[in-house]
Amino acid sequence: MYCGSIEFVCSPAMIRHVPVLLDECMEHLKPETGGSFADLTFGGGGHSREILKANRENTLLALDCDPDARGRARELENDFEDRFKFCDLGFQDMDQVSSAAEFDGVLMDLGISSFQLMEPEKGFSFRLDAPIDMRLNPRVGQSAAEFLETASRESLVRAVREYGEERRWNRVVNAILEARGTGALERTISAASIVSRAVGGIKSRQRIHPATKTFQGIRIAINGELEALATALPKAFSALRAGGVLVVISFHSLEDRIVKRFMRKMAGRPEHRADSRFQQDRTVYAELFQSKAIFPTKEEVERNSKSRSARLRVLKKIVQPGL
Repeated sequence: MYCGSIEFVCSPAMIRHVPVLLDECMEHLKPETGGSFADLTFGGGGHSREILKANRENTLLALDCDPDARGRARELENDFEDRFKFCDLGFQDMDQVSSAAEFDGVLMDLGISSFQLMEPEKGFSFRLDAPIDMRLNPRVGQSAAEFLETASRESLVRAVREYGEERRWNRVVNAILEARGTGALERTISAASIVSRAVGGIKSRQRIHPATKTFQGIRIAINGELEALATALPKAFSALRAGGVLVVISFHSLEDRIVKRFMRKMAGRPEHRADSRFQQDRTVYAELFQSKAIFPTKEEVERNSKSRSARLRVLKKIVQPGL
């Protein structure tokens, strides 16, 4: 059922989260062979369930800082009992509940779950009229509405231009500053309208809404998503046993750049074009599955349009570095 209209609001029970690149993740994690796994972005639990179903000896640690994820995790706790453990934490804090060389596979799916997008009170989607919040963990930090009303121009520029990669960033930032104090920045649809008008409005055959990039940039900014990812990757890699696999799904070019550079560094390869160090100055801790990202098949995109921008990278650990 399509739940994206402004007039129709889905109840949580009606929302179905479809895990992205599921077959590709299982191909590289190989849960059927048995082992200990971690899903650092539990979301709707689709990846976690598939891992636990693959072998009756598998154990899995799941993390998610969305307080509503706890309720979704109870279903897996009932089905898999002590083989499944859920922790109410963001992935950057995984070292609080895990130790080095503990897992055979670690998964990170950096996308926003359907539950978060389609629950109006979370304020992620401009298709549903609600207070604009956008916090992955609504118990901490400032909401998107507070950010829009109080952030410096420099912070707004960073969110819209750098994180949102919006070409007309200057118009958007000016429009946000002009709207302060009017109440229009407090709700999703009115804020999206301000952005839409600033970038030229909705045009026919336009694939994405004109506010999409700005909303994405604001979400990344208020949640510190790129900083959290940079913190989490070394911890996730450290938690792998030798021979273990790190699988990361990203949806944004800036996320993917962080993942790609980290994995290339661990594999002893140049992190970027300007990295001119000699090979003897690099240390190889891991093997890359392949240099380029893995993308969803045409068939998956047709089944689930939200997978369109997903990309998967895989790293196999050889030895434990001194990170």
